[in-house]
Formats: sequence, C-alpha cells, structure tokens
Amino acid sequence: MNWLETVRAGLEAVRAHRMRSILTMLGIVIGIASVILTVGFGQGAQQEVQDEIDALGSNLLIVSPGSSTDSGGVRGGFGSATTLTLDDASAIADERVVPDAERVAATTSTSAAVSAGTTNWTTSVVGTTPSWLGVRTRELDSGRFFTQAELEQGADVVVLGPDTATELFAVGNPVGQTVSISGRQLTVIGVLDSSGASSTGTSEDDQAVVPISTAKSLTGSTNSSVSTIYVEATSVETLSAAYQEVQSLLLTRHGVTATDADFSIATQDSLVETANSTNETLTVLLTGVAAISLLVGGVGVMNIMLVSVTERIREIGLRKALGATPRVIGRQFLVEASMLGLAGGVAGVLVGVVGAWVLPAVIDQPVTLSALATGAALATSLALGLGFGVYPASRAARLTPIDALRSE
Repeated sequence: MNWLETVRAGLEAVRAHRMRSILTMLGIVIGIASVILTVGFGQGAQQEVQDEIDALGSNLLIVSPGSSTDSGGVRGGFGSATTLTLDDASAIADERVVPDAERVAATTSTSAAVSAGTTNWTTSVVGTTPSWLGVRTRELDSGRFFTQAELEQGADVVVLGPDTATELFAVGNPVGQTVSISGRQLTVIGVLDSSGASSTGTSEDDQAVVPISTAKSLTGSTNSSVSTIYVEATSVETLSAAYQEVQSLLLTRHGVTATDADFSIATQDSLVETANSTNETLTVLLTGVAAISLLVGGVGVMNIMLVSVTERIREIGLRKALGATPRVIGRQFLVEASMLGLAGGVAGVLVGVVGAWVLPAVIDQPVTLSALATGAALATSLALGLGFGVYPASRAARLTPIDALRSE
C-alpha cells in the first residue's frame, strides 16, 4: 500500500466514525483557538499601548514630584509632594541649560464643577502653558489655544475637551460661549480634538484647559508648585541626553543627590516596557492554559486511536495474513491520528479567526491575528496527532496475524 492509498484509507476510517472523530478533535479545536485568541489579545493590547505612546510622543519626558510625609509619618506615593515649581519648568526651557529640550509644559490639575447656563458638569481643570498643545501632541477641533500674552495676563479663557463640550453644550458651537468655574466666568476659545484614554485609564477628552495663572487664581493658590512638567526632547535620539540634562538641573536646583531625589522622571519607553511586560505575563499564563487544553486533546486522540485498534483487530489480522507488513499497518494508524490532529487544528484556526473578528466589537478590546501564531498552532496540532498516534500505531503494528484473527 503506497502513501496515497494509506491517506485514502485513513480518510475512510475517520469518516466512518464522524461523531467520534469530531468529539476527539474538540480538545484540539479549543486549544488552538485559545492560543490564537490569547496571542491576538496580547499583541492587540501591546499595539494599543504603542499607538497611545506614539500619539503622546516617543520623545517625551514626564517629570513628577516626589513623595510627601505628613506629621504622623505617613508617606504618600510619588507625585504627592509639591517639589516642582514654575521656576523649575522655566529653567528646563532654557536651551543654554537643557539644549536637548524642544518644548516644556508645566501643568496643575484639579477637579471642579463647570457650568454653562443651567447645565453643569464636574471635570478635570488643567492649568498649563501654551506649549502644552504641542508637547502633548493634541489638536484642536475648533477655535484656538490660549497665547503667551493670555497666560501672563491670567486671562479668563478656557479650552474644552470634546466630551466636556458635549456635556455642557448639547447643540451649537461652544466657541465664544461662556462657562463658569468656581464662580468665575471664562470664555470658551477652543475645543480639543478627541484623544481617548490615557495610559492611566483616565479620559483625555473630559477636561477644561486654562492658563496656569488662571488655574492658580481659580483655586486661590499663591504658590508656584506644579503637578507635572512635560519635556519634549528634540528627537528620539536625544531623549537620553535630555533625561540626563533635566535630572542634573533639578538635582542642582533642589540641592539633593540622585539617591534622595525629590522628583521622578519617566519616559514613554518605560511606560511601554511596563505595559508590555504585564501583557506578556498574562499572555504566557493564558497560553499555558491553552497548552493544557491541547495536551488533553492529544490524549483524547491517543485514547480514540487505541479504541480504534481494539475494534479493528480482526481487520488488522486479515490484512497481515494477506501480506501487509507491520510498517504499513503502523503507517495507516499514524496517518489517521495525524488527520485528526490536523483537522482539529484547521477547525481551531477557523474558530480563532472568527473570534478575532467578532470579539473586539463585543468586549471593546483589539485582537491582532498573528500569522506566526496561526502557523505554529497548525504545526502543533499536526505534531500532537503524530506524537499521540505513535503508541496506538506501534501497538497495531506489533499484533501477530494469528492472535488478531483469533480475537473476538
């Protein structure tokens, strides 16, 4: 019997027990689909994080205050202190001191109620400088951003996020309208374009951006502290140099050393690495669960093939009596097991592809299909069929014609 006849005989044996074959492949189908979707979820999440970082700017430094300690000795987390000031931001912006910094934007943030007529909405009021728009790579949907002159004057102007504008002004163009924040009337001069959620999960579209001088007067603050300083390096290549320059400058200005620094500097690369590390860990864990399902599917293939050998003992004996060699018998059962594994793999890939197409609309999570993962899944399913079919095939090949023909 040649290979073509062996394959034909294997197909006939699989078709003869359709329901049993389908149930045997089920474990492989679930395992393969799980692997494809798990890898797809992981790659989709990584791409989503990378897209967000690219939108923010890959050459961005984020300088945050250090931690605070209250009178009871309780320490707050990073960002809880008030160690960064507007003067720090101005010093960083001096190209003679930090030549690799392109733009600098200091910010403060507080939650406040914003009202327009009878409508009110609580949002994040961000005080910043005119360079914020470029540093954060934001664009305007309408209107304009405030100027340096308006910053120096503490002008009563505000730029709304798209969600905030929608909540306050259901119809009509918000630009030119007036809103009230902490009892102060501010003119809407612009509306930001949609940006989505930040890396911390907060909405970048629900905020009111005002000059930092205006923000200080709204809260009654008399100090010059800021919550964050965004520094845009001149390029991705100079990001490391800008990091060193900013760190050295702030250490000198604050009179501290690197070991007891009262500030922290984060880069977008560090955020990407952290997010990707988390995603990779979850992907490995979920892939391990899928691998167990594949292992169970492989054991199922072996069990069914052993049952098939038992059911066809007399057939095996007859074929051996007519001249079939042990190699031919073993090859036939090995081909049958491989077909079950491969068919389960193909079905699993189809389920995974359909799932990758349907699930994003259901759970609002991107799924990126990986050609490498798909090919590896098919190869794994074939390997499972071969690997778990070896023992049943060898058992069938070892049967002697006389013992097989005597079997009931």
